[in-house]
Amino acid sequence: MILAAPDSKVNEPKVPNAKALLIKVATSLFAEKGYAGTSVREIVEQAGVTKPVLYYYFKNKEGLFLAILEEAYSRLELLLEQQLESRGDFQDRIAAFSRQLYELGMGYMELNRMVQSLMFGPPKGAPAYDFDRYRKPILHAVQAIYKASLAKNEVKPSDPEEVAFLFLGLLSFCFNLDCLHPETADPERPVRLLRMAFSGLENQSLNPDPRPPQGPLPHDRGGESWPRRKP
Repeated sequence: MILAAPDSKVNEPKVPNAKALLIKVATSLFAEKGYAGTSVREIVEQAGVTKPVLYYYFKNKEGLFLAILEEAYSRLELLLEQQLESRGDFQDRIAAFSRQLYELGMGYMELNRMVQSLMFGPPKGAPAYDFDRYRKPILHAVQAIYKASLAKNEVKPSDPEEVAFLFLGLLSFCFNLDCLHPETADPERPVRLLRMAFSGLENQSLNPDPRPPQGPLPHDRGGESWPRRKP
């Protein structure tokens, strides 16, 4: 358990935008050096404030870390609320949603680096956090858009969960690509790929039968298909 410093009970600091500045500096340091590798001293020195200022707003380093994640989640929640009220057909709503998520992600590039290092790198002493909180509501929102469009006969019947996986997979790929190569970043790439995926590439005039091929798939073992996820 990490306790706050004894001098944490002070009057509100007179430093303009101190809270936002601490969040920005800490996010960058956590992404670069990891949670355990970043000290409170480094954070306050780079932010140009004193330790009591950090303790006033966040109590301790763990509180600052969790505040960073909660701020990003709050922005995601607001975006999701707006998306539920959006209008248009399936592809228009999906395109608008992808643009909004892409812009949100690019605005939190340092946070994305921090989260990626925590999720896929070696343990760095950071407090436990459920990062699925970001992913699950996005998947649920896409499924809701798909089901609403299916009810209006705008799309073909399919597995809503896999539709959501396709959406998030393409969007994540584009976002990570543009983070690695910002010089070639293209905010419209996710929209184009999603429209391509959901429109399909098969020429229906050449293959008018939409039914899948019958019989075992090429990778089947002994004529038996691989186990499939139950509907």
